[in-house]
Amino acid sequence: MRPRASAHKQGIAAARLLAIYRVRADARAIEARAQAIAVEQSVEMPVSAIDDPYVLSEIVGRVEGIAERERGFFEVRISLAAATTGFEAGQLINMLFGNSSIHDDVVLEDAVLPATLAAAFPGPNRGLIGLRELAGAERRALTCSALKPQGLPPRELADLARRLALGGLDFIKDDHGLADQAYSRFADRVNACAAGVREASRETGRLTRYVPSLSGNLDQLRAQVALAREAGLAMVLVAPMIIGLPQLRALAAENPALAFMAHPALAGASRIAPPLLLGKLFRLFGADATIFPNHGGRFGYSRATCAGLAEAARAPWGDIRSCVPVPAGGMTPERVPEMLDFYGPDAMLLIGGGLLAARERLTEETAAFTRMVEQYAYR
Repeated sequence: MRPRASAHKQGIAAARLLAIYRVRADARAIEARAQAIAVEQSVEMPVSAIDDPYVLSEIVGRVEGIAERERGFFEVRISLAAATTGFEAGQLINMLFGNSSIHDDVVLEDAVLPATLAAAFPGPNRGLIGLRELAGAERRALTCSALKPQGLPPRELADLARRLALGGLDFIKDDHGLADQAYSRFADRVNACAAGVREASRETGRLTRYVPSLSGNLDQLRAQVALAREAGLAMVLVAPMIIGLPQLRALAAENPALAFMAHPALAGASRIAPPLLLGKLFRLFGADATIFPNHGGRFGYSRATCAGLAEAARAPWGDIRSCVPVPAGGMTPERVPEMLDFYGPDAMLLIGGGLLAARERLTEETAAFTRMVEQYAYR
């Protein structure tokens, strides 16, 4: 047996994070299954083959609790050494759910991080208060729409952006499918749309902000950020599960004056509970606003999931700024009062196709949407 680990080494591992899983299992097998997950998510080898006392006492995952939530489904709480994350975004999600995400009987429901680990990720650059300042909106909900469909050239997208901005929106984002395609090069689109929105803003006197979609590898992302900043833009859109969570963290850290809106593309492939992934983790890694499918739209999120996600995005969390929940996904102006009742003023309502369907009346329908939000009597 090797000597006991040094006090310094023990101190590093003393802080632990808590991973909370939903596990499908027979009651007779759940204890063994929970222990197997603890090992899988920590050392990934037979514990009997480990003879290092430090690894055995500190690094091996510990089952902290098991509770049956419904017949055949259990909540399993496992603590892991915070030191194993390297205090880095990709390794954090790897330790929480890397190997276990491949098992179809496990869902990552939540995670509780020690203060020392959370402090490694400052969170949103601007947050709710900062986005309100960008929009010049002190109390009401924020408004947003999307430029689509992809396939249009920059001049046509810019015309859509100008017409939407004339309706008084706070933010106009690219559809996440817009990238650097031959029919709509990123640089051409950004310059054209930014100019169109600025022209409309001068006419309306409103602080409408254009939000371009970033894509590609880290070098391409950094180049696109530079182009967006040169165009005088204050916010960009990213899909963290496509570009990678570490890239979101890196871009946010490198551009402290820039706000980031997160898109949920590919998030459904991970079996991580949406409130944790889209609400808590995207916020932790730098998202100032997080888009998600609202209940009753063209996706299957429930009211409870949406409420939990909004709470995770906005709840007090040490020094980490609040992230703005952005319910979307097939929303229409008719649902605005219901959405404002449900989410309150600390949200951003995103209506894309529901406005674009107005065609020649796009500016008028957009203006009606923004007036509805501005005049709503919040409870």
